[in-house]
Amino acid sequence: MNTADHIPAERITGAIARMFIERGDACLREFTLRSGRRVDLIAIGSGGEITIVEVKSSRQDFISDRKWQEYPEWADRFYFAVAEGFPRDLLPGPDESGIIITDGFDCLEVQPAPLAKLAGQRRNHLTRRLAHVAMRRIEFGIAAGLDVEIDELMADEAAGALPA
Repeated sequence: MNTADHIPAERITGAIARMFIERGDACLREFTLRSGRRVDLIAIGSGGEITIVEVKSSRQDFISDRKWQEYPEWADRFYFAVAEGFPRDLLPGPDESGIIITDGFDCLEVQPAPLAKLAGQRRNHLTRRLAHVAMRRIEFGIAAGLDVEIDELMADEAAGALPA
């Protein structure tokens, strides 16, 4: 990865989303939890494991925002995603979170996230809510004229070109 001084949060989020998709997970950006807090990215694996990723684009962004402390209780794994040059000594240790670094394109998990299995009722709620939100976003996308991209995605999925 190339060293970057500053990468916008949107670019970090996009790189992290691609990483999860490439490994076969599904993900959504800007997902609102039952608590009312909105996470930057939430992913669900084929086995149902739920991961939340909090994107931090700068030291000031991290220092001024402490909402992330509520997120681990809503996921099996919790990560911070930051640019390569981010001062990682600010971030929590391996007992609290994982760390993924990116140059805006490639991603590297430099600190694995601890596994804390969700209770069944919370997992069920989140899984149903993720499906509901994802379906609404797809339908709104189709209604907004993104038919061609959706048709191509559906054809790729039917042909087995997308991860199951």
